[in-house]
Amino acid sequence: MPVYSGVLKYFPDALKYVSEISKAGNDQHHPEKPLHWDKDKSNDHEDALVRHLIDHSNLLVDDDGYLHLGKVAWRALAALQVYLDKRKYEKGHN
Repeated sequence: MPVYSGVLKYFPDALKYVSEISKAGNDQHHPEKPLHWDKDKSNDHEDALVRHLIDHSNLLVDDDGYLHLGKVAWRALAALQVYLDKRKYEKGHN
């Protein structure tokens, strides 16, 4: 599984940027808590992804100063992770 050589080495700046967005979201929604993904907070990743992509076509930067494309990437990763988690759960319960 080439996680380092096939992902981290390909997209180091993009992944660092997405991690900044992740921290900013955590600080906004859970200012007193350590970094964590509150999976109950939002379940509309695909809709939010498309909204940020549309917003990117009109204005590159969101109101909070972060690029809409970075938020698209975060939402794409979130949607994929939720899908894979669900698939793992279903395989384990068949």
